[in-house]
Formats: sequence, structure tokens, C-alpha cells
Amino acid sequence: MQRPVPILVVAALAALLAGCAADPVAEPTPSPSFTSEAEAFAAAEATYRAYVDALNHVDLADPETFEAVYAWTTGDANAADRKLFAQMHADGEVVSGKSEVKTFAPTTVSDDSSVGADVCLDVSAVDVHNVDGVSIVSPDRVDVQSMRLQLVPSLSETGLAITSIVGRADGPPC
Repeated sequence: MQRPVPILVVAALAALLAGCAADPVAEPTPSPSFTSEAEAFAAAEATYRAYVDALNHVDLADPETFEAVYAWTTGDANAADRKLFAQMHADGEVVSGKSEVKTFAPTTVSDDSSVGADVCLDVSAVDVHNVDGVSIVSPDRVDVQSMRLQLVPSLSETGLAITSIVGRADGPPC
């Protein structure tokens, strides 16, 4: 029997076994350092693209590969990825294929350098199989997912980390 795969499974594709997973560590929040809105938007896009690249390299059989994903997230997004990957790993699921960023449209920059963005992620090449080798991706899955991101200042290479990823049925047309 197929079960629907949540957007984050497809978008995140990502952990340690629940009993072994460390609680997300609160990292110090750096002071805002962007000199312009354009710089903040460029950092947000670089952050999201690095996150998707890390997702595309996850091997659910090897929890060490999850760490690169966790490096680009914080808060709720980090907790959700850790929970999701822990379950997928424990269930013996296998992910194949790669996601591709189709569009990245920044929407807001706050005074604290938080950035909002709308994205379209093509997941048409991604499949998830259960331990029996049966695909668990819903046949109704939309191949290009519309999502809203929120990114906050971080100590990452780009100065930002993803704090939330929300699927949007009413999002921008992808």
C-alpha cells in the first residue's frame, strides 16, 4: 500500500536514529551583516541551493551524510529534517534521483536580516522506496513543488540558515 510522502520527504529527502539523534543545538545568532537587500537575497539563494545540493547527496543508509543538510538549517526546519531522516533511516527507505531548483524568488528582508523567499523545486526525478523496493511516492505528487522559505542569520558560510520550509498549494505557479 502506498502512503503519501510529505513534501518535506521529497523536498528534504533527509537522520540519525531517533534514539541517537542529538537535539538541535541553538547556535549563536550573528548580528546582521548584509549591506543591501540584493546581498541578502543572493545569500538566501546560495543557502537554499547548498541545502538542495546536500539533500541530493543524502544516503539514507549512512546517517553521516545527513550532517551536510543539518548545516543549512536551524530551528523548526532542522528539527523536522532530523525527525524525518531518522524515520526514513529506521524504516530502511531508499531515495533515488535528484531535486532541482527551478525558481528562487526572494520576497522580504527584515531589519534583523531574516529573508523570505518563494521557490519551485522540481522533484520529478526523485523516488523513495520502502524496504521491499516498492515506491512510496504518491502517484498524485506534483512534480514541481511550490514552497515558502524563511531564512535567519546564522554562522553558516552564507550567513543564513533555513528555519522553515512550508509547502504552498496557493504559492507561486511553478
